[in-house]
Amino acid sequence: MTQSVKVYQAKIATPFAVLGIVTEEDWLTDIEYLPLNTQSLAPQSDLAKEVCRQLQTYLDEPDFRFDLSLYIGGTTHQRRVWQVIQNIPSGKTSSYADIAAQLHSAPRAVGRACGANRIPIVIPCHRVISKNGGLGGFMNASEGSPLEIKRWLLRHEST
Repeated sequence: MTQSVKVYQAKIATPFAVLGIVTEEDWLTDIEYLPLNTQSLAPQSDLAKEVCRQLQTYLDEPDFRFDLSLYIGGTTHQRRVWQVIQNIPSGKTSSYADIAAQLHSAPRAVGRACGANRIPIVIPCHRVISKNGGLGGFMNASEGSPLEIKRWLLRHEST
């Protein structure tokens, strides 16, 4: 069985993970959370350089608004969820249930769309939490390292 190997155009170290940047032509297609011990990679294209610049600006200024050309695949429902999530301001959160009500969907379907998000931080699914104020899941996980990343991002934006 053959597995495709991601070709990263940059890998940038952050306090919570190394971010693997994938672009195709003029589009940002993926940001992946890689282990902290992953070796950094200087940007391999002008677009990768701009993605890194904007991510670094976000790390310095949590209320920074990204301005990148995104290739957003996914189902119609996923794209609708991601559009709503992009409108949640830095420092604020919304619940899976509230987004579901807005889209006439179900909270679990919103959670699945969040888990399928291939451009985290730029599409800030970390800002989606449980109705009762709990953290909820992150990156299709309900415990462990992914939740630590979500906590870090939320703390960063609340300062």
